[in-house]
Amino acid sequence: MRDMTQSAKLHRQRREGDGLPVVFLNSLAADLGMWDEVLAGLPGRAALTWDMRGHGRSPMTRESGAPEVSAQDLANDVLDLMQAEGIDRAVLCGLSLGGLVAMAAAEIAPDRVAGLVLANTAVDFPPASMWQDRRHTALDEGMAGLAEATLTRWLTERFRASHPERSAQILRMIAATSPEGYAACCAALAGGDGKAALRDFVGPVLVVAGAHDVSTPVARAQEIADLAQAAELVTLDAAHLSSVEAGEAFASHLDAFLWRVERGRG
Repeated sequence: MRDMTQSAKLHRQRREGDGLPVVFLNSLAADLGMWDEVLAGLPGRAALTWDMRGHGRSPMTRESGAPEVSAQDLANDVLDLMQAEGIDRAVLCGLSLGGLVAMAAAEIAPDRVAGLVLANTAVDFPPASMWQDRRHTALDEGMAGLAEATLTRWLTERFRASHPERSAQILRMIAATSPEGYAACCAALAGGDGKAALRDFVGPVLVVAGAHDVSTPVARAQEIADLAQAAELVTLDAAHLSSVEAGEAFASHLDAFLWRVERGRG
């Protein structure tokens, strides 16, 4: 039996509601607040959001594991968290790193994953050297050196101009991320590969792309759709953080997907 110590330390917010639960998995350098717009568009839906190791209010301590973590480590975290919360089966909705972790979870425990929503993500994230560079920047200089550049990749200039308060919140969220937690999770992106997991997963898959996403462009989303056995691809008018920039549209597509999954039409 796995040690549940780590899952007990993970900050989470459980929302009771109807239907098949949705478990949301965050991007690197984000906390559970990145799903606020999507949750607002799913009133009454059972949901679980959480902060991964070293992000938001979840600690990154020696007890959390090695200084580097893999996508499989984080996938086991979410599966343990589901067990602790009494969620036997759910749809996993992950963005960027969260998408890679969702694929790993589906490979580890396919019977517990009713469907996958893979947003602004990819089956792998080369080159590994880029993540090593960002890891060293975080550890040597702190998150301040990464926050502004990250924000410009995550949100379009148009959104930042029209939504300055929300953009400032996202910037603070990035800057507040633990450098140790960020650095540890960079390893998951450097070494992660979801191709085999995606090919083997027999459940329904919704792939969400951002039309203005330079980090994981539409071509990478199409790669996911082509590999999966049963996938639908939608493209939103957003950059990388589509859950914020196009939250209403994201929620609408997610709601329709959940309806199909629950009725066996995914």
